[in-house]
Parts: sequence; structure tokens; C-alpha cells
Amino acid sequence: MDSSQRKRFGHSYGLVAGLRLQIDSYELERKELDVSSGFLRVTTTVVLRGGGYEGRGEDVTYAAEDHDPYPQALPLSGDWTLHGFSERLGGLDLFPHRPPQEEFFRNYRRWAFESAALDLALRQQGQPLGAALGREESPVRFAVSTRLDITPWLAVDPALEFKLDPTPEWDAEMMTRIAATGRVRVLDFKAFYEGSPVDNPPDPVQYRTAAAAFPGAILEDPALSGLAREALDGEEARFSFDAPIHSWADVEAVAARAFAGRPLALRHLNIKPSRFGSVSALLDCVERAQAAGTELYGGGQFELGVGRDHIQALASLFYPDGPNDVAPRDFHGDARAGVPRSPLVPLAPAPGFGFAFRR
Repeated sequence: MDSSQRKRFGHSYGLVAGLRLQIDSYELERKELDVSSGFLRVTTTVVLRGGGYEGRGEDVTYAAEDHDPYPQALPLSGDWTLHGFSERLGGLDLFPHRPPQEEFFRNYRRWAFESAALDLALRQQGQPLGAALGREESPVRFAVSTRLDITPWLAVDPALEFKLDPTPEWDAEMMTRIAATGRVRVLDFKAFYEGSPVDNPPDPVQYRTAAAAFPGAILEDPALSGLAREALDGEEARFSFDAPIHSWADVEAVAARAFAGRPLALRHLNIKPSRFGSVSALLDCVERAQAAGTELYGGGQFELGVGRDHIQALASLFYPDGPNDVAPRDFHGDARAGVPRSPLVPLAPAPGFGFAFRR
């Protein structure tokens, strides 16, 4: 892709949009994990094959039923550029059997195919992602996201950092006890979830108490209106958003609502690649946010496979020093000894969209 064609895209996407890839076929791999809350976590790995190589991407759609049936005859074979393949995906119904339970699951599935295509293109070209983007991998700081008692994890590693969800059970005494550990970096209020196992109705008393108990923590996904929002007046510099963000336009819209039209910039932002759907939308948002001075940190979607490697790779290249919710898969489940320590020190990068770290 020449310089005139790259002008259509942002800098980072322009560096990978013209990558060539050959797709001969694709296969699907299903993963399952019974979670302690009684939730069956299901993901599907898309494996694109071509020219003796394979590229992998993980569909993190949360509803187990939406992984079955899975489309197995999409017209994807051929020679593509990464951007051309993305345009093909944009014209396909990736849920041909029935609509997904949530519309945003369409982005999750598209990301599985797009990330697999990026992985395949890089492998066929013999390039690591960092080399293609002209960026070097850096050690990745990570935080552990959990709704369980953090004490067992601190017994394993007192230096661990955490991203926690204040639930209705959190009273002032519990908040004081947790805050005393000094290890909580992000509080996720989850005000944008409805009808999910993690719903957390906005509570002004909880918001006010949590903000005071954790004065240094990022406040993620608070309500944008009502008494709960008023309870956080003066704390806007700590705001961050996740669930409503699928593009840079969403960042601007959410900031305008959160700050009631005042000329304030969003200081923090959680980047979850699967929410964006396309490589183009993801890299566009990352570039615009960083140009605006916003501190980014990576977000996880309880990936069971290669999707976790992908979010670690992006954190390593773009926002390694944030409180990244990209802890290795070793942290799924109960606390146990021998887990990796933060930061994750990268090994020499190999061709593809991946991330390997020293254990």
C-alpha cells in the first residue's frame, strides 16, 4: 500500500491495512470453562488457514447459546489485503442462523475473524505485529479482575494490583478493609449492564463511599445521570469508560454526557479490542485517545485462548504502563502459587499477532 492509499487511514492502521493474506479455509475450536458463579464460559476460536499457515482469533460472545450453531461456510477464501478482508466481513451476517442475544456480540464475532486475519497475514509475511507497526514490545503491568476475596491472591503475591467491582454487598466497613491493602487500582461500577449476571444498579451512597475510600482508584463506568452521577461531582478526573465504547465517536459522546458539556477531557479509558469489531476502529480509537492525552489500559473479556494473548500484545505495544486488566489465564479461578508476576516481560517476538512472556 503506497502513501496516497495510507492517507485514507490513521497512521497505525495504514501500516497494516495493505498486508496480504491468502485464505484457503477456516475451522472452529470451542473452549468451555465452568466458573465458580455457576456461569459456563464458552468461547470459539476461529482458525484461518492458508499457504501452510494459520491465524487465530477468539470470539468472546458471552451467551453460550450464541456459539451454537456457528457459521461454517462463510465465503472467506481468496487472496486479500487485510483491509479488503475487513470490508468483506462488514458485508456478511456473522450470525446467519439467528440474531445474537445482544447486538454488540456482532462486534465480538467480527473481532474473532479480523484478529485471526491479522495473525495469518503477519505469519504469511514473516512479521511480528510490533515490527509491522514500527513499535517495540514493553513489559506489561497487569491488574487482576475478580469479584472474589482478594486476600488469598495477596497471600500468593502481595504486590498484585486489582480491578474490582463494588457490588451491593460492599458496605463502608468492607470498603475500608479492602482499601487498606493499598492494591486496588480500578473500581468498575458497571452502570451500563442490564439483564446480565454483573448488573449493578447505580447507588449514590455506594458511589460516594467508594470514591472516598479509594481516593487513588480509577472510577470506571459510573452512571452518567441521576443522583449517583451527582455523588461523584468533583471526581471527574478519575472517570473511565468501557462498556459503551465501540469507537472514538463513542468516547466523545460519553465524555460529553459524563461532563455535562463542560470542556473536560477524559483522562482514562479501558480498551477492549473485541468491543470495536474491526482492527481499523480499534487502532483509530487508540491513536485519537493517546493524541488527546488519555491514559489507556487494556481490558479483558474472560478469554480462554488466544484472545488473552492478543490483549497482552496490544497492551505491550500501546499502553504497557496502565493498570491493564490482561492478567494471564493462570489467574482464572482460585488463588494458587506459581502464577506469573507483574510486569510480564516479553520474549523475543515471533511472526504473528501474539505475545509470549518470561515465566
